[in-house]
Amino acid sequence: MNKTELASAIAEKAEISKKDAEKALKAFTEVVAEELKKGEKIQLVGFGTFEVGERAAREGINPRTRETIKIAAAKTPKFKAGKQLKDSLN
Repeated sequence: MNKTELASAIAEKAEISKKDAEKALKAFTEVVAEELKKGEKIQLVGFGTFEVGERAAREGINPRTRETIKIAAAKTPKFKAGKQLKDSLN
């Protein structure tokens, strides 16, 4: 499912216009991104938690040249599914 299909499904489920659903979805993704940039954690009880993970600097190997390269430390977004979401899949 892509973003357009998700907006359509939200519009149908919430009985709102597709345009309003697209605006709400865009606002949601923007707020999540902004909060993660600040280092905040977003917890949606029953659904899951969005947070920032830290990846340490490390050494890697260039597969073409077999040369050792340094990979910089990085921050990555993480999502941990909540119990209710996990239970709904089984």
